[in-house]
Amino acid sequence: MPDEEQQDNQPKQAADAASSPEGQTAKEAAPAAEESNATPSSEGKKGFSESREGGRRGGRQQRGRGGRGPQGPQKEDDGIVEKVIHINRSSKVVKGGRRFGFSALVVVGDKEGKVGLGTGKAREVISCINKGTEVARRNMINVSLHGATLPHEVYSIYDGARVLLRPASPGTGIIAGKTVRAVLESAGVRDVLSKSLGSKNPANVAKAALQALQRLRRREDVMAVRDQK
Repeated sequence: MPDEEQQDNQPKQAADAASSPEGQTAKEAAPAAEESNATPSSEGKKGFSESREGGRRGGRQQRGRGGRGPQGPQKEDDGIVEKVIHINRSSKVVKGGRRFGFSALVVVGDKEGKVGLGTGKAREVISCINKGTEVARRNMINVSLHGATLPHEVYSIYDGARVLLRPASPGTGIIAGKTVRAVLESAGVRDVLSKSLGSKNPANVAKAALQALQRLRRREDVMAVRDQK
């Protein structure tokens, strides 16, 4: 009998423990603990995903315009315009095959009466252009202009090239070929009539046009040389 009474009292005690507030707190504590254990892991995953997204965005921004790191020193804008008139390629036959070289004819000017012409030679196109630009900048000369046109007509001969330049009325523009046009635009001429005769060699035509600009004289300069007002 005592054993049966003890067995009957065990389920009652279990039921009382379940119905007591301590039992409820234990049951509630179990899922709360599970939630507390799950929350940090979810937050960690969320933070990890956000960090990955941030890293991707940062990588995209770095791969954008400014993502290649600091560039080399940039040239200052001094108002001088550089134009490549002609690039010539030459080849030399050697034991291993052909060896190519390049030469560039470059004209520079500030479009206010200063212009220069230079030629550069190198094994690469960019190098020969840079050399030609440096030579042209060192050899810049002043040109006598009458506003946007020439003070008078001029005719120049350089080797087989012959160039004729005439002043034009405002609004005419530059009536010239590509070689003479590049030289005149760099010097600052906006209204002119020109004619290229003889040789079509770009180097000779450009030098003839530059020589023609050198021969220009304003009325004030001529009178000053003659000691007249």
